[in-house]
Amino acid sequence: MRLTLCGVRGSSPSSGPEFDRYGGHTSCVAVSTDGLQPSLILDAGTGITSVTKLLGGEPFQGTILLGNLHWDHTQGLPFFSGADNPHSRVTVAVPAQGDTEAVLERIMSPPHFPITPSELRGDWKFLGLDPGEHDVDGLRVRAVDIPHKGGRMFGYRISDGVRTFAYVSDHGPIEAGPGPEGLGEYHLAIMELAEGVDLLIHDAQYTVDEFERRAHFGHSAVDYTVGLGLKAAVKKLLLFHQTPRTATTRWTRSWPTPSSSAGTLKWKSSPRQKGRPSNSSLRTGVAAQLRLAVDSLARWCVLEAGPDQWV
Repeated sequence: MRLTLCGVRGSSPSSGPEFDRYGGHTSCVAVSTDGLQPSLILDAGTGITSVTKLLGGEPFQGTILLGNLHWDHTQGLPFFSGADNPHSRVTVAVPAQGDTEAVLERIMSPPHFPITPSELRGDWKFLGLDPGEHDVDGLRVRAVDIPHKGGRMFGYRISDGVRTFAYVSDHGPIEAGPGPEGLGEYHLAIMELAEGVDLLIHDAQYTVDEFERRAHFGHSAVDYTVGLGLKAAVKKLLLFHQTPRTATTRWTRSWPTPSSSAGTLKWKSSPRQKGRPSNSSLRTGVAAQLRLAVDSLARWCVLEAGPDQWV
């Protein structure tokens, strides 16, 4: 499997040189298998416009899987020229909540937008997805309800039979309770979704200080996400859905104090992480848009899964 992070921001896009290191587009991850073009796209934020370049001039043939229907996960859909193509074949699957096409039309129709979903060129289907196991373009996908304010939200656990990753773009764990650190509960649904995966891509929108003021917004703090990675024994963790206000330098400084060697971060407990193993190691990176290797903290933004390892 090959994962390309085409958008890593949350809420709204960001523009300016201070955002260059990690990129300014909103949520979108392209997934390809067997060296082929991407056939599965996770979320359709503004980053989906970059997927067209990955198709090599060919129309998109596959599935767009949305975690939720907020603007930062849908706004790029009509601008994805690889799919808005007479020869495309596109299935848009979303957490079930009534007539899927009609729900999407509420955010994509006049007077708010010139066309409706039915006017996109190509062969388009719109499906509502229920929790559980699904076969999606040759991949095994498990959909799980995850707490997030303002509509239904799914986290996804995806496997090609060799490697497995989990994608949780938005997560408000505080809705499940305060948890051991006051940052949200490590509840059963998220633990089962993330347990033992080769890679966890997870909401890390806020620092602890920001979270204290915005806990009701429905997102996670960096410290919660790292704690989840440790508790769920994931092999690699990618911090995702970064706040649009956080520039490169501020985001880098938001890290807890780790000792770093070849991209492995050893967590040093702070007062809010009492009881967390201080000698636990977790390969961790900050999601960066369309970068193969930025530095030791972001070396896993474009990943290939072979029989033996993630690169």
